[in-house]
Amino acid sequence: MHVKFPTKVDNVLRYLKLKFMPKTLFFRTMLLIFIPLIVVQVVSIVAFFDGSWGRVGKRLSTNLTSDMSFIIELTEKTPNKLKDIQSLALKNFDFEYHFYNNKQKHNVINKASRNNRLITGFLEESLKSTFPDAITNIYMGKGEKDMMVLIDKPNGLYQFKTSSKNIFSSSIFGFVLWMIGTSALLFLVAVLFLRIQVRSIAELAQVAEDFGKGIDNKDFKPYGSSEVRKAAIAFIKMKERINRQISERTQMLAGVSHDLRTPLTRMKLQSSMMADGPDKKDFLSDIDEMEKMLDGYLAFVSGEGSEKATFVDMNEMILSIINKFRNTQAMIRYSTNDQVSAIQGREQALKRALTNIISNAFRYGKTIAVKLESNNNKLEVTIDDDGPGIPVDKREDVFKAFYRLEESRNKETGGVGLGLSIAKDVITSHGGHIELLDSPLGGLRVLVSIPL
Repeated sequence: MHVKFPTKVDNVLRYLKLKFMPKTLFFRTMLLIFIPLIVVQVVSIVAFFDGSWGRVGKRLSTNLTSDMSFIIELTEKTPNKLKDIQSLALKNFDFEYHFYNNKQKHNVINKASRNNRLITGFLEESLKSTFPDAITNIYMGKGEKDMMVLIDKPNGLYQFKTSSKNIFSSSIFGFVLWMIGTSALLFLVAVLFLRIQVRSIAELAQVAEDFGKGIDNKDFKPYGSSEVRKAAIAFIKMKERINRQISERTQMLAGVSHDLRTPLTRMKLQSSMMADGPDKKDFLSDIDEMEKMLDGYLAFVSGEGSEKATFVDMNEMILSIINKFRNTQAMIRYSTNDQVSAIQGREQALKRALTNIISNAFRYGKTIAVKLESNNNKLEVTIDDDGPGIPVDKREDVFKAFYRLEESRNKETGGVGLGLSIAKDVITSHGGHIELLDSPLGGLRVLVSIPL
């Protein structure tokens, strides 16, 4: 069921999702656990405060007010026994009690208001209810008896000093600590459990990504939940089928190569016995073209091959390719940012792909610029030339097998149309991509990007 919101609301929700929603499975799952846990804790504490905490606080305040009322009433009836009443209050009710007449009370009130902090709460409500004709104030100070209650009546000022614990329940702190402790323990167990589950998914994703780059991780073993193990087993079977298909295709092409080269060799021998003339020249030209097409086709379909992935220094590879064209009349520029240039891949396949691209630049341009850049995420190779370039509407077509911008099959004006197809196949098999753009030199720019 999909709830449809207005466009503006939907855009806001989408922005919030992209901006604040965690990207990884681990943090998204932790969010599903953490938010309900916090909500439960908050609701429980609020319910405790509104219910048990409030009732207990009111009851304690009412009891304390009743004790003070009893002492005041006893003082008013027997004022000559003030000391005995003070001893009784301290012994039975745990508060210090003093009485000041109207001449003394102003100094006491001023001193209390300067040195202590005025507070309110359940006790204030209880005092106003019990002593409606008196002025009552509650101050918080320091020490063991940190709470002072002043009850100003027409006949004088009654002062009580007691501990604030008498009106606050200490069980709230134990309750909160217990809830926080159990929640933290539950959260820790959930984190440890989820890390194990997510790790198996992350390793499966990494193995799949490595396989796409041509790296066969044979040490990988399925583990985790049954769903993850089932997906991992399915991936392993799929990988075995792909490898078997590639192996069978390579073996078949090796046989095709042998079968086709044998008659071509026989045709070459027969042509040597032919009389010189235009027919012989055309015949030999056709044979050479067939051999070139056969070599290009075999290189294209066997691009994945069985070559093992190793660490390849792209800087040295590009320099070795460029050095092959040093004797040409074209001007060559090469630059690099001196960052990490080693990647894990199939060296010969990568060399074949870059050679095809760079040779095209030398074939059609007089000025060639090659640039190698790398960072923490990817490695980029940029090849620029000042040749005629490729029209924008043809840039996707040139990656098709046997497609040539130059319509003839003359090997002097171009290959058989497999150079860029092989390059794209190799780059894609390493998890990268190849892009054709306009060059600042006026010709074509080929941008090759490979993840590190």
